[in-house]
Amino acid sequence: MTPDQIFLWSHDTQIVKIVLPKLAGEIKMASTKRSFQAEVSKLLNIVAHSLYSEREVFLRELISNAADACDKLRYLALTDDTLVSGDTNFSIKISVDQKNKTLTISDNGIGMNENELDENLGTIARSGTGAFVESLSGDESKDVGLIGQFGVGFYSAFMVAEKVDVITRKAGEQDAWRWSSDGLGEYTVEKASKEDRGSSITLYLKKDAKEFLEDLRLRTIVKAYSDHISIPIVLVKDKEEESLNEASAIWTRQKKDITQDQYTEFYRHVSSGYDEPWMTSHWRAEGRFDYSALLFVPSKRPFDLFHPDRKHRVKLYVKKVFITDDCEGLVPEYLRFVKGIIDCEDLPLNVSRELLQKNQMLTSISTAVTKRVLNELKKKAEKKPEEYAEFWENFGAVLKEGLYGIPNEHKNSLLELVRFKSSTRDGLVSLKDYLAGMKDGQENIYYITGESQEAIKNSPHLEGFAAKGIEVLLLSDPIDDFWISSMFEGYEDKKFSSVTKGSAELENIEDAKDKGAKDKKGEKKSKKTDVSLLIASIKLTLGEAVKDVKESIRLTDSACCLVADEGDMDMNLERILRQHQQVADAAPRVLEINPTHPLIKGLVKKVKDGETDPILEDAALLLFDQAKIMDGEPVKDVKAFAQRMSKVMELSLQA
Repeated sequence: MTPDQIFLWSHDTQIVKIVLPKLAGEIKMASTKRSFQAEVSKLLNIVAHSLYSEREVFLRELISNAADACDKLRYLALTDDTLVSGDTNFSIKISVDQKNKTLTISDNGIGMNENELDENLGTIARSGTGAFVESLSGDESKDVGLIGQFGVGFYSAFMVAEKVDVITRKAGEQDAWRWSSDGLGEYTVEKASKEDRGSSITLYLKKDAKEFLEDLRLRTIVKAYSDHISIPIVLVKDKEEESLNEASAIWTRQKKDITQDQYTEFYRHVSSGYDEPWMTSHWRAEGRFDYSALLFVPSKRPFDLFHPDRKHRVKLYVKKVFITDDCEGLVPEYLRFVKGIIDCEDLPLNVSRELLQKNQMLTSISTAVTKRVLNELKKKAEKKPEEYAEFWENFGAVLKEGLYGIPNEHKNSLLELVRFKSSTRDGLVSLKDYLAGMKDGQENIYYITGESQEAIKNSPHLEGFAAKGIEVLLLSDPIDDFWISSMFEGYEDKKFSSVTKGSAELENIEDAKDKGAKDKKGEKKSKKTDVSLLIASIKLTLGEAVKDVKESIRLTDSACCLVADEGDMDMNLERILRQHQQVADAAPRVLEINPTHPLIKGLVKKVKDGETDPILEDAALLLFDQAKIMDGEPVKDVKAFAQRMSKVMELSLQA
């Protein structure tokens, strides 16, 4: 470890590095005082004093850490049984010293050595202390939930303690070490003595926290928050031990024997959150291979949902022994919001994490688990659409990732779960709903993508569709441009078609207004102006800046718009790729002009009258820039645009 770095850890094994200022000289481990980073000290003060209304949660966090330490050692002992020789029964012990007003939580788990104690002491925040501080709302009842979410569990001890000592000895090693701090900005690390492996955390309680020395209070807290822990939790009193939890894996019990409160507390344990589970799915599969699963969908969006590593948080157990929470492929990335455990009976206990990635049994389990979760979501969507709308708001963008990229056997199931905002109705719309509302003659599922719902709703490309009452799906998540452009097979034999691309094909769809607008021969009366001469003039002026200039059938109110040609990339997708430097400059687009617009009619008249006034050239350039602005694109020459606009305004005042 370099002197300018400190690594912190939490019971969910997430690692974060905080860079500290350079320290002069070498760091000496023996009885050396060290200072926390300024930002860390600030956060410790917040944890100790602001997150106060539910301070009993400190015990849950410390017990959870101890349980994970036992799980880690149990896993390592599968390949090196000397690590647990003489002590194979894992337990977590709580003891009270009334005289010294201390509470001690001990475990016989993996423990830590000198370097690990300095590197792995708790964690402040997986995404940095700044993210934690910025997330605080000032509402204590809400802010306390961030303790687990941001992994500051260990430091929740300072809500009730004026000083904390940690004495620890790593399994397989002889030396023990002590970490000590009052949480006010400094801590010490020094050699200590400890007869056996594991860690003991002693809290010197504050005067107003003496309630946590009472046996009944401790029993109540453990029962409420930690009854699901599979490691025995015992209260040590006068050399006698009293069991405080069932000490059986909750997922091995019958569903009828588990209360909703017990499910909720286990969910909070595996998710490090304080919200309620939005959905709970608990089942046991038997057949070609046996496994149990207890999975949850959160009711709130985790802060790291869009972290670049896109890792799931489902823990893998084998015969109730924790193996890993980082098993690639166990749960697909687009279900990474799912929390919980999967316990397989048929995998060998000593399977390595490398072999897990290639295990065909896990591939089959992953397929079955994915199918089960999607089916549960489908039931929710059908029976409780309002609740499903809340889920979609939180996790819809992630679920849609499953529609893009590699072939997905669950694609049809995902399409049934996808929901959209619409141009013609409130609330969310499914593809099934959309098909039921399609107009006579309509062959495609129309959509538009953009950076925000507000920008999309104001797009001129919707005008012709709105006039005919044709529904357009409004997509504003970044993933939308990618998955929908790869959906070549469409849905139920209907292709997806962007309203900003190609010909709109609106002439094939008739509305009520069209039916009364036919002459005696049955042909539609044309109210359009012949714009062919104007189109030729605009083409001459714009040259290669546009791919083509055409008469528009999609515009009713606006004078012009830009569209992508049939074989070109959708405009919003190109914009996203340009922002990420995946493509160079924007490709030339097709400029469409509205023959019914007064401005276009006026320009047509000038062209027909044979005028070659520079105003026509300025008008062509202004129409082009106007179309770019409406699409959220910057004008290439702002000064020239302003000068042309001023000139047009001057002429209008002179008229």
